[in-house]
Amino acid sequence: MIQIYVSPSGDDSAPGTEDRPFATLERARAAAREAGGKAVVHLGGGVHVLNRPFELGEADSGTVYQAAGHGTSGQEEAVISGGREIAGWRVRDGVWLADVGGLDIRQLYVNGRRASRAAVPGLPGTVTATETGYVTDSPEPLTWQNVEFVHRGVYPWTEARLQVARIAREGDSTVITMAQPGFGWAYELYRSVYEGHTSIGPGLPTSVENDPSFLREPGTFVLDRSRPGRHVLMYLPLPGEEPGSARVVAPVLETLVRVAGARDVAFRGLVFAEATWTRPGRPEGFVHYHGSGFYEGGPVERAELGEGAYVTYPLSSVTIPACVEFVDAGGAEVEGCRFTRLGATGLGVSGGEGVTVSGCEFDTLSGGGVTMNGTRGGVIEDNRVRGIGLEFSGSPGIAVTGTRGCVVAHNEVTDVPHCGIVAGPGEGTRILRNLTAGTMQVLADGGGVYLSGPQGDSAETGAVVRGNVIKDTRTPYNFGLYTDYGASWVLVEENVVMRADNTAVLHVGPPLENVTYRGNFWDADPIGHDDPPSGVTYEENVTIADEDALAAATREIRGRAGVRRS
Repeated sequence: MIQIYVSPSGDDSAPGTEDRPFATLERARAAAREAGGKAVVHLGGGVHVLNRPFELGEADSGTVYQAAGHGTSGQEEAVISGGREIAGWRVRDGVWLADVGGLDIRQLYVNGRRASRAAVPGLPGTVTATETGYVTDSPEPLTWQNVEFVHRGVYPWTEARLQVARIAREGDSTVITMAQPGFGWAYELYRSVYEGHTSIGPGLPTSVENDPSFLREPGTFVLDRSRPGRHVLMYLPLPGEEPGSARVVAPVLETLVRVAGARDVAFRGLVFAEATWTRPGRPEGFVHYHGSGFYEGGPVERAELGEGAYVTYPLSSVTIPACVEFVDAGGAEVEGCRFTRLGATGLGVSGGEGVTVSGCEFDTLSGGGVTMNGTRGGVIEDNRVRGIGLEFSGSPGIAVTGTRGCVVAHNEVTDVPHCGIVAGPGEGTRILRNLTAGTMQVLADGGGVYLSGPQGDSAETGAVVRGNVIKDTRTPYNFGLYTDYGASWVLVEENVVMRADNTAVLHVGPPLENVTYRGNFWDADPIGHDDPPSGVTYEENVTIADEDALAAATREIRGRAGVRRS
């Protein structure tokens, strides 16, 4: 294989050698294609800024992109960025301001730190919800512009984001009209009856984001979009930050890298950073339902909970996009990479076969870490996922659905707002020897490991959940190890669950079928253990309430769970 070199300080008219590297990934890609894809492209240290998504197709099969010095003590930090550095600041009343043209900014990074969008809790005054928005007796919202309403916990597992169309004074009231179609979708989707309480629509917002008047907490920002095409970015600095020396980056691209139809492409030791997803800021909003899925209209069904209780759910949903995408790729490898400072999901794999994601780190993400949909023989192993779901709180750390023969093994998922590892309907999924800790920190009704729907059609084709350690599942309504919503053909054995609100639950709707819980260890009995439903086999499980005794009894299982150290 030929060796090609690219550096942020290179020159595209150079030969692409180690001492005279190319400047851009596009030029390196062209050289690799000339070699028939049998090439290793070495990315030198520094920030490789993309002006458009970097796309690889069938012609790029067999090409490897890796950090210079990969696998050695001299490996360089090569960052592939879709961001734009913000300069030209002026200061007014302690707030930094920069003209950014038509740029739409949902995330901002200051000296590598993620700045939060300025927000206030809920709506002021006495508020009434209507079919088109809200009415309040407070005049305060009349000054708001371009704000976004956040609805945390519409259902315990759901968080929506909706835009405002108009705020006007009518008599003694302030009338807030929400943007369509997003609010209409939310009004259609979110309907429930539970414990005698009927709920229609998204309810009152739990917080409101992105108005200059909200800039009260140092380290926060807003984007003033009151003049189309002449947006102004505002940032309230932390103590000690100076506009002349701070590196402020706004993500611009929504897709950094897209691999479609290629085989045997590899990425090794690279950092993928500073990309965004602006759709939630449009009138469609973000009508979230569960996990990485959101609603864009269409049929809605009712899930009956008994005694007249029900919740509604969409028959189909759309998945939050990933900033790095593999579509119908075969034999691809993503090894030792970092996905950070991204405004959607880090890595998404759809279709294809034999894609391996190993030894990667996922952190500081608005969405989830890695998703795999409809892939055959995919492997997700030895990855660390933490600090994700910062904007879309229902996002799981790792999610697979519609896959066949997918293996999720030896990962560590920590500090996440909802589920750690999720498996939707599929066949032959293996969830083996993972460690989840500090899951379910924001939303409720989920678990460290969560499965739903059919997992096969026999014991041979079903799912296996074995040797996982699940601890510190945080919210007051969770199930550490959760087989839910008609899960079938699942073997759950030799797992350890501790410090959860509930270790597991055996009675769910639709009911579990052909699910076996065997040889697991917990610090409390699962709900329904003393009266398992007909579709559940519950045998040889051990409950040890004393934490020290449980730790001693499960030392071997715990020692094998999580990322393997080389």
